[in-house]
Amino acid sequence: MNVPNLEFLPERVAQIRTRIANAGGEKVKLIAVTKSFDVTALLGAFSTGCDGVGENYAQEVIVKTRELSEHQRLPLHFIGRLQSNKIRALIDLVDIWESVDRVSLINEIAKRSDVATRVTPVQIMLQVNSTNESDKGGCEPSEVAKLLATAVSSGLDVIGLMTVGPTNNDPIQTRSAFRLVHEIAGDFGLKQLSMGMTGDFEIAVEQGSTAVRIGSALFGTRF
Repeated sequence: MNVPNLEFLPERVAQIRTRIANAGGEKVKLIAVTKSFDVTALLGAFSTGCDGVGENYAQEVIVKTRELSEHQRLPLHFIGRLQSNKIRALIDLVDIWESVDRVSLINEIAKRSDVATRVTPVQIMLQVNSTNESDKGGCEPSEVAKLLATAVSSGLDVIGLMTVGPTNNDPIQTRSAFRLVHEIAGDFGLKQLSMGMTGDFEIAVEQGSTAVRIGSALFGTRF
């Protein structure tokens, strides 16, 4: 795993929050993407007041959470491509499942989370492929209704939608992709939108994002 550059992390966090506010999103959550970085990135996110951490890989989540005490933990968002066979190992470690994009994942999360006996429902976000890029995860926009109905009937709490902007970072295409997801969320009364990363988060905020996922702008380049 990479060692993050934490020397100027408080300043970086403050700068990102200022840029979020300037884009019109003072209440937007800052999710620090700690994937591929060691546990010191999670500790840095905690100490600088980030709102959560984002992880992509099951084994990393397991290893890093073992090194944290309970009071040092921020809400953990799983933001990577999900495999059904990893859910069982992660079910007690993940707070928000952001990248749910098919019925099989919904069924497995519901099965492993014992929804009937939980005090609070498991929170998920449906990932939408808003750019029509075949290499990106996410359901088709037309599939949101089916997945939402399946998740709700399974006892899961669908708190919103998640998407990844276009690979080419074209601002017009980026704005269009984020606007589409915002409109879909509005159609279904979903309040939370996880949209925007280091290269496009200001456009995401302008288009209604309620949480941005920032990694390299906080911790430096991954190798």
